[in-house]
Amino acid sequence: MSDALRFTGGRFRVMQIADTQENVRVSRDTVRLIDSALERERPDLVVFTGDQIKGYNPFFRGRRRKEKISRTLNEILRPLVEREIPFAVTFGNHDRQVGLSGAEQMLLYEAFPGCLARAGEVLEPGTQALPVLGRDGEPALLIYLIDSGGGMKGGGYEAVPQKTLDWYREVRDRYQLPGLVFQHIPIPEYYHLLQRVKRKKSGAVEAYRTHRHEFYRLDPAKVRPGGFMGEAPSVPDVNSGEGAALTEKGEILGLYCGHDHKNSFVGSWKGMDLGYAQSAGFNEYGPGVERAVRLFEIRETGGYETWTTSYQEVVGRRPSRPLKDFVLTNMPATREAGCRFIARSALAFLAVLAAAGVIWLV
Repeated sequence: MSDALRFTGGRFRVMQIADTQENVRVSRDTVRLIDSALERERPDLVVFTGDQIKGYNPFFRGRRRKEKISRTLNEILRPLVEREIPFAVTFGNHDRQVGLSGAEQMLLYEAFPGCLARAGEVLEPGTQALPVLGRDGEPALLIYLIDSGGGMKGGGYEAVPQKTLDWYREVRDRYQLPGLVFQHIPIPEYYHLLQRVKRKKSGAVEAYRTHRHEFYRLDPAKVRPGGFMGEAPSVPDVNSGEGAALTEKGEILGLYCGHDHKNSFVGSWKGMDLGYAQSAGFNEYGPGVERAVRLFEIRETGGYETWTTSYQEVVGRRPSRPLKDFVLTNMPATREAGCRFIARSALAFLAVLAAAGVIWLV
């Protein structure tokens, strides 16, 4: 298989797969979604935007760690390998929890046919730029993948470091081409697409950390119709200037992330699209049968279209483990939300006992 990516008939199609977050026993529904979406959409390239594996899962521990990870990746990647579709990978906060470095994990990906880990401009494993050739055989588009880092000690997430921004600017200035950027963790500017609202307002979602005690919903004036937000964007506490760098010269068509499993929307900020792909994995919390992949069709003459292809659309049946999926669909999306849910549940339980005369809340 050639490493060269090319426009065909003036079009180039990319599929983003976010947050499969699988463990050793890969969900059949995750594979069904990927397999069915590939069969329907026929992308030229697949990009995985982090948290391919649930790195903190205890089943990955032990002497056969690499073998277990490879087995998991084999299930996730098999639909691509069978169709000979090239793919590229960046990492999320849970990938690095498995105990292997990005370089060690990338070696496992490189063992699969179609992996473009070392094709194009590379800063480090998980951060690279892939040129897409036009009909004249010259680069006409860049697909950027950026390793957005992991979790911080004490909570929160890392911001993209200065060395990555310097690398991006150097590649951008050398090629001077339009581009799409893919990474795991969203940037703080995603909040510019939201409205701050009262707690009881329809669609209000509670935020945490830098936006603690605030409630938001999508701003219809800034976000395209059809999107949804089931959790507040989990962004770094510090703004390293990535958004400013990507909008300096206006060549970036859009920045697309994962990380927040229940979010799927696209809006515009300073002439650049900011978007989400919801999670694709059924072994972790997500939006039920609306788990999906995101498609991009970029025109060589300029511009692009994007849409999602969901499990409900292409598989069209209940998940194979409906009770488990019900729990994962309705569980809190963040640690802070989980703590609040437990506290409220405990108070409600005590209130029921008090009402029954079992205890006295005085």
